[in-house]
Amino acid sequence: MLIVLNRVYTKRICLLIRHQFKSLIIWLLFSMLLYSCTVSNKSKTAKAPLQTKAVATSPALPETRHTDQAPHRLRRNESYLGIHFDFHANANDSAIGQNTTPEMVNAIINKVGPDYIQIDCKGHAGYTSYPTLVGNPAPRIIGDPLRTWRDATAKRGVALYMHYSGVWDTRAIQLRPEWAVTDKDGKKDKNNTSVFSSYSDELLIPQLKELAGKYKVDGVWIDGDCWATVPDYGERAVRLFRESTGITDVPKSDKDPHWFEWMQFHREAFRKYMRHYVSEVRSSYPEFQICSNWAFTDHMPEAVSVPLNFLSGDYSHLNSVNSARYAGRYLVHQGIPWDLMAWSFSRTPNADSVPWKQKTAIQLKQEAAIVLALGGGFQAYFSQRRDGSVKLNEMDVMADVARFARARQPYCHHSVQIPQVALLFSTEAYQRESPGLFSRFTGNSRLRGVLQCLLEGQNSVDIVSEAMLGQNMKQFPLIVIPEWKYLSPVFKDDLMRYVNEGGNVLVIGKETCELFENLVPEAVAASNPSVVKRGKGQIAFLPQSIGLSYLENKSASTRQLVNGLARTLFPEPIVQVQGTPQVDISVSKLNDKLTVHLVNTSGDHQHLSYIEDIRPVERLQLSIKTDQKPSKITLQPQGKVCAFTYRDGKVQVEVESVPIYEILVVE
Repeated sequence: MLIVLNRVYTKRICLLIRHQFKSLIIWLLFSMLLYSCTVSNKSKTAKAPLQTKAVATSPALPETRHTDQAPHRLRRNESYLGIHFDFHANANDSAIGQNTTPEMVNAIINKVGPDYIQIDCKGHAGYTSYPTLVGNPAPRIIGDPLRTWRDATAKRGVALYMHYSGVWDTRAIQLRPEWAVTDKDGKKDKNNTSVFSSYSDELLIPQLKELAGKYKVDGVWIDGDCWATVPDYGERAVRLFRESTGITDVPKSDKDPHWFEWMQFHREAFRKYMRHYVSEVRSSYPEFQICSNWAFTDHMPEAVSVPLNFLSGDYSHLNSVNSARYAGRYLVHQGIPWDLMAWSFSRTPNADSVPWKQKTAIQLKQEAAIVLALGGGFQAYFSQRRDGSVKLNEMDVMADVARFARARQPYCHHSVQIPQVALLFSTEAYQRESPGLFSRFTGNSRLRGVLQCLLEGQNSVDIVSEAMLGQNMKQFPLIVIPEWKYLSPVFKDDLMRYVNEGGNVLVIGKETCELFENLVPEAVAASNPSVVKRGKGQIAFLPQSIGLSYLENKSASTRQLVNGLARTLFPEPIVQVQGTPQVDISVSKLNDKLTVHLVNTSGDHQHLSYIEDIRPVERLQLSIKTDQKPSKITLQPQGKVCAFTYRDGKVQVEVESVPIYEILVVE
């Protein structure tokens, strides 16, 4: 009996121990799961959105570009190829973010392989397309599409930049009318904020800090900034103008006294506005990269005086090849990294009722070639749908353009132009003649016409300002002064010193020639071209207005006249080409090798919105000056070794065909 009881109790004890052991195992597993969730939640909490107050005041976050969790992302100065998306969210947009997925972002990256992507975050309407805590979000946003973009691009090592409208902010003015610019009649502008207002401190700067801190995006491309800035007749602006200049009568038009001083006051006000927001954002986020669209470009032609990370602009969707030719050649000498953006779509000129149409890949390749041949970076603009998603079918065109660009990257990116012909973009004249603070006007068109005439005479041309030339005029064998109505006495003195020491100058335009009245011979008064020797150098005067007319008709006789004078003054450029005016020449150095860039510019760019075919330019004969016989000349990107002859310090080489963009590498 006792034995039986012992067996029973023993069995029960065993069952109890087994049950307790199972409970212990379950408890341990549950504890481990609970601990894992707690750690995960803590990790998520560490990455949670910052509160509004913290965004504006928090110190800089640690550098995150080289963490183990994400691959390295290129800085903008390292970048070559990008894609820009925007849609300027407004109050009527619904379901923003509904179709923004990691799969969509990865599909873009897989197809195109960009170094960076720029996306919409706040357009001109002033509504953000992400759930901002410090601004004015669009009313119907689903989830956080910006977080999706950031996480997906970071995982792939692709930099992410924001398209952000600055001065132009319609919604901000609706809510805060005191931020608006006041016009000369005392009316408040409905779109443009005043650089004298608290807009930057109360909205722009906190929002940029939110983007840098909460979302850790790589940088911002601020749209609607310099070109949206206009003179402000508000009380504060007028008071500051009077205090800083001593001028009491505020001019209302360019016919009034002190108009130049009024405009210069506002130009400096915009520079101060930029310096302020750059400084404030950088004080918290020094790695955040900032660009103000078209600042310190041909729209704002002056020396860089704000520490931006890069310069950029979106050239016209119409006549794009000529727009890129012009803008790129000014950016070359501004001294900081730059890129230009093509619109990937266009429509018939002066036909607003005609729908936009996607450009062809070959058309975008030609536009890209203009920029890449100058050593800059290239991006193309594709529109987003109203829900913020991307039309993935359009990425096939960009993928084709990307393959074209990448094949040429080793032979063009960051190449440095060798000074040949300098075409003066006079900051001094521009600031006196321009009807707006930072805008294009007929002076720009005259300059563009002279540029095209020189390029189509196979000259390698850079557009330069007085500040860029400075005391370095000697580096250019030829300086062209094109149809400016004003040159400062200091610059003219520098120019004459350059000529006396052996430099060459070509002056174009009757009014411009008259600025040198002490040198102008009688032939000039009769509108005849002439050449005057001065010291060791010479000046050619062409007292005719050719810029606007050449844009219209591309007269062969005008081209021969201008380039005949250029060759008289500068008979032996590094590269001379026999063949056609439809090839742009750029001469540069890259990795201590001479590179000659040949871009096929054929096509009616001025009148056609779409180009479906580009005829190759055939059989170009090139003469290249070199100090010694090259060991090899290669045509890239196909890697073809070229036959050549060498005699009297010159290489003679033939390029059989230039379909769009070919590069001769001389070793």
